[in-house]
Amino acid sequence: MPTRRGFLQGAIAFALFAGADASGLARALPGVATKGDGDMASTHPFCDRVDLFIGTGGHGHTYPGATRPFGMVQLSPDTYNADWDACSGYHLGDGSIMGFSHTHLSGTGASDMLDVLVMPATGPTHIAPGTRKHPESGYRSRYDHADEVARPGYYAVLLKDYGIRAELTATERAGIHRYHFPAGHSGHLVIDWAHGIQDADDKPTRVTDADLKLVDDRTVTGGRRVHQWANGRYIHFAMRLSRPFAGAQLYAEDQPLAGLAREAKGKCLKAVLRYPDAHDAPLLVKVGISAVSAENAMRNLDAEIPAWDFDGVRRDAADAWERELSRVDVDTPSAADRRTFYTALYHTMLAPTLFDDVDRRYRGMDLKVHTLPEGAHNYSTYSLWDTYRALHPLMTLVQPERVPSLVDGLIRLAEESPDGVPVWPLQGVETGCMIGWHSAAVIAEAYAKGFTGVDYAKAWKLYRQRAMEDDYRGLPYYRKLGYVPCDKDWEGVSKTLEYAYCDWSSAHLARAAGDENGYRALLKRSRNYANVFNHDSNFMQPRLADGAWATPFDPRSVGHSKKWRDYTESNAWQATFLNQHDVHHYMTLFGGTEAFARKLDALFNASSELPADAPPDIAGLIGQYAHGNEPSHHIAYLYAYAGQHHKTQARVRQILRTLYHAQPDGLAGNEDCGQMSAWYVLSAMGFYPVDPVSGNYVIGSPLFDRVTMQVGKGRTLTVEAKGNGPERPYIQSVTFNGKPYTRTWLRHADLAAGGTLVFEMGAKPNLAYGAAPADRPPSFV
Repeated sequence: MPTRRGFLQGAIAFALFAGADASGLARALPGVATKGDGDMASTHPFCDRVDLFIGTGGHGHTYPGATRPFGMVQLSPDTYNADWDACSGYHLGDGSIMGFSHTHLSGTGASDMLDVLVMPATGPTHIAPGTRKHPESGYRSRYDHADEVARPGYYAVLLKDYGIRAELTATERAGIHRYHFPAGHSGHLVIDWAHGIQDADDKPTRVTDADLKLVDDRTVTGGRRVHQWANGRYIHFAMRLSRPFAGAQLYAEDQPLAGLAREAKGKCLKAVLRYPDAHDAPLLVKVGISAVSAENAMRNLDAEIPAWDFDGVRRDAADAWERELSRVDVDTPSAADRRTFYTALYHTMLAPTLFDDVDRRYRGMDLKVHTLPEGAHNYSTYSLWDTYRALHPLMTLVQPERVPSLVDGLIRLAEESPDGVPVWPLQGVETGCMIGWHSAAVIAEAYAKGFTGVDYAKAWKLYRQRAMEDDYRGLPYYRKLGYVPCDKDWEGVSKTLEYAYCDWSSAHLARAAGDENGYRALLKRSRNYANVFNHDSNFMQPRLADGAWATPFDPRSVGHSKKWRDYTESNAWQATFLNQHDVHHYMTLFGGTEAFARKLDALFNASSELPADAPPDIAGLIGQYAHGNEPSHHIAYLYAYAGQHHKTQARVRQILRTLYHAQPDGLAGNEDCGQMSAWYVLSAMGFYPVDPVSGNYVIGSPLFDRVTMQVGKGRTLTVEAKGNGPERPYIQSVTFNGKPYTRTWLRHADLAAGGTLVFEMGAKPNLAYGAAPADRPPSFV
């Protein structure tokens, strides 16, 4: 089973732009609109609040390039492509740019994409990128961060070694570049069709079946299969240029093809297009992509960018982002908090990504070409182990019209895939990354929240196969023994816990389809988490097939032996609280609510020391709480179930204040396709879905004085925090639509109906709030 972190953690130390606002990065590009100079600033105020460089440093793994909300194209600079911090292709610690490619992953801990690299250049021709240490040895160019501009839907930079100003913007399925060459210089474009994520410097991108064709003197097409993380995915492109090139050279295996070759086939293909008149006028490059064919890539391109209007495409991209970002309006005196929030909101709309063409064709999980019904869309890039927790719940509130298409799309993927129900699908290929089958949670949540237009009966048929029959990653042991034994399969503790939640989710799919027997069976099995709880240690521990507890045991360790790990990107401290659906019954394992609360206190107050072999994902530590990775994300809210809600308020506010910053290294861990940011967005608004399948949210500590969000069909939800402030995180009282509200949880249906939720905040906790059993969040519902 692949996990995301097959890469060694690179220790990249840098202190660039700590606390800098992205608006300060636009100074050196005359002619490029910035936040203070014209129509973009005056007509797109919500876009002004986004800093695309947050997450590009540290280990956030985000990219600053141009894309549309949930767009198929992500046109962004690549600074490196061969280590863990190159997962998105860009890291702020790198000093040179390899070029601009059209597909990127946002904040993942595993790597792929970076398709169709284009690099403009002057001077001698290089067809290899060169190295980070010696960029002059290839087509790379040095750049300064002061010469970058990044706004939603737009990116620009000065390539210093060539004196070329590059600008990028995008539609949903196509990108457009504008290159300004220096006066008196001829130029050329390098198209590196071998470029992509690599396992290491000396391991080229695994490509087969590639072709590259010079259709005419303004058109280039290509196709290839890539065998990286998404093994065997198809990608095609079509490129149009604003004026004809004077000459072109194709390369195969870095050797020039003889004569006037117009087409190349192989694995390592490249092209150089020459422009002696490059300096006469800006050169525009339009690129469409498709998983179906180069012809479909051309259809996408011609349909979405029919003209050579770069500024028009850029305005349309900004308009699209403005519409989406303006769904939530926050009122706060802190410019840094506002910037952090809107950057987070932006990051929640980069995945899942559109994965169909303008003619409704798409490449399915069976790698065959299918056609969608009129009005339907297909999506990819579902980081489900991460995003079921907060990203998809957030979308049910602020993107409700997208939910049926996304959810029914997951069922379509499950129906097509030879690998069964979706785990981590990427561009028509199941990566199989991470554990469990959490697409079930996304579908079950949609059912719980009343979304229609989803075939829940079909979903249950597919998910029943996984839950009840598939020989899948220790599931036969789980069904027989009630847990995954650590001497038979790896990450057995985490699998047991995650499978229990997947059972909980799948049970609701059974109920949606009218299968009460299936519902009851999986409901009972969802309590298998108890089978790896050791009452003597009060930890979730690895257990052998004979029932004995594995030794030695250290709660900070990731495994009892060197053979394999017992926990997935976590240790026993974090895994012990990996219960989202059955918290009240779960607390009895510890001896009751008081004992459980003491165990939570111990988690947050423990030493943050980790063993040498701990994965880099155990990050963002408060004690042994690890906010940098998803298994911890609900834990601060568990105090509410124990009647100690004031501790939830304090911890949530602490996390909001200390583990998110308006800086390039402002994320505590990988962004993971929006999950890290979705936690912030929801928690800053005042609530979080501990158990998304329940359709409920647990109240936290609202960060802003006032938040107004559009929740669909013209309805508005307003959250006010009166008397709020940095030293006033504690809820004194709550009203909802003018009536006193004593519960520490909220129903989705009530929030989605709109209204006004008002918190009175103070500097000292109100210990009575949420203490009564009737006011605590329900579980197992």
